Amino acid sequence: MTAMSDHRDDSGHIARSLEVQASPDFQHLRRTFRRWVFPMTGAFLAWYFLYVLLSTYAHDFMSRSVIGNIHVGLVFGLLQFLSTFAVTMAYARWADTKLDSERERLREIVETGTGSLQSPTGADR
Repeated sequence: MTAMSDHRDDSGHIARSLEVQASPDFQHLRRTFRRWVFPMTGAFLAWYFLYVLLSTYAHDFMSRSVIGNIHVGLVFGLLQFLSTFAVTMAYARWADTKLDSERERLREIVETGTGSLQSPTGADR
């Protein structure tokens, strides 16, 4: 066994991880994450499926020329790439400001066993 697997098998570490996972602090972090990720994923999938459906059923619209040999379908396809990068950059910026400090605090609690979690009643332990 390696040192890393020994660390993972530590029952105190596992118990602390489960305690953090059940804490209101972790639940708040998870809710915050889901409030951003789920709507953004839904919006992006709707945008993607719009592109697929238009490509499949609106051939005349997608084959309209915008400028020269550049058609609406090509523009939509390129916008798919751009929107992928935009969503990725927006998530990275959002996570840096909204998630990372709390995630780091919870990670520190699990790894070192120091620090306090918010109790279910709202008082510190």
